Order: sequence, then structure tokens, then C-alpha cells
Amino acid sequence: MKKNKGTTYKAKAWIIILLLPITITVYVLLIIGWNELRKIPVVLEWAESIHIKSFSQEKLDIPEEYIAIYQEAGEIYGVPWTLLAAHHRIETIFSTMDPLLSPVGAEGHMQFMPCTFVGWSHPSCNGLGQGDIPDEDKVNPAIIEAYGGYGVDANGDGIADPYDIEDAIFSAANYLAASGAADGELEKAIFNYNRSDKYVEDVLYFYNLYESQLQALQAASALQTEKKDGP
Repeated sequence: MKKNKGTTYKAKAWIIILLLPITITVYVLLIIGWNELRKIPVVLEWAESIHIKSFSQEKLDIPEEYIAIYQEAGEIYGVPWTLLAAHHRIETIFSTMDPLLSPVGAEGHMQFMPCTFVGWSHPSCNGLGQGDIPDEDKVNPAIIEAYGGYGVDANGDGIADPYDIEDAIFSAANYLAASGAADGELEKAIFNYNRSDKYVEDVLYFYNLYESQLQALQAASALQTEKKDGP
């Protein structure tokens, strides 16, 4: 029995040795053949259409109604708009959380603690930052400016309201920019927004996801433009 086993192993080894060059040759011929086929216009057009289709299947996992707000706020404050989208996703799952008030007192679409929104120099601010700020002062741009807060009246209605989507996103952009995001220090800025390593990891996950999706969409658009403008 041992002799038969040895013979079987040797036979298998010889089969592998004999087939290896054939396999390599077939592989090389396939590559050469494909490169030659690509020179044929019909084949080239087919390959490009497959490429474009694969890119066009990409989409942004971001609600369309918020994108313009992210982009405008990002441009004004010099932070990636996809970072604002990532924070919005983590904080309130794109404002689907109900109510928009956390157990520790963070408020609105982007979950600002009142003392961060109005300013930590407010006499009632300490601890986690819930403070004891009158409701009318919480949304007063003049009060916010006096106490060095990050709340912004983005829509020009005279109040800076964390429960208004534009005000909230612009305020988040303002805060992230001041925390280092405008200088490319994203991790530092994210950590300053919420002092948790897990929070930083989660925000960066969605930021990188949205960036990769955006790049894929831009690549698809460029390919389509190139095809349209081509001979």
C-alpha cells in the first residue's frame, strides 16, 4: 500500500509540473489576445461601456436634500463637505432621530451642547456644557458672539437655532473649522466635537465612505464626458 501511495503522489507531482507551463502559456496568450482585441473599435466601446456602467452604479449614501447645505457650509468654513455629512449621519442619522435632544442635553440636528453653541464663557457653563441659558439667549446671535459660541445664523432669519438644519450644519462647520478641520487636522477636530476615540473612528468611517463614493461618481462623469467628446 505504501508503494502505491508513493506512486500516486509522484504521478500527481509530474502532472502539476507538466501542466504549469501550459497554464502560464494560456494565461499569457489570453492577456495578449485581450490587448489585441481592445484595439478593435467595437470591442473597445463595449469595454468602456462596462467600465462606465460599473462606476455609474455607485451612489452617495447621503440624503440629496442636505448636500447643497453641506457644500455651501464646507466652502465657507474650509472643511470637507463630506465630513459634515459624516457628522450628521453619526449624530442624528440625518435628522431622523426623534426627538433631536440627547439624554445629556445635546440639541438639534448636529447635537450641540448649549455651552458650545452659545459659548463656554457664559456664567452658567460648566461640566458637560448643558448650562442654564435662557431659551431666548440660546438663539441670539449677539449673545452667542459675546460669549464666543459657535452658533451661526445661516439663513439670515435673525436667530441661530440648532434645530434649524441650515443653522445647525453651518454651526458644525464653524466649530470643526475652528477645531482644526480647516487646516486638515480632521481627527483632532472630530475628537474635539466629541471626545471619544470610538466617535472619531465612526465619523472617519463614513467620511471615507462618502469620499470614495464621490470619487467613483466623479470618475464615471469624467468617463462619460470623455466618451461624449471623443471621436
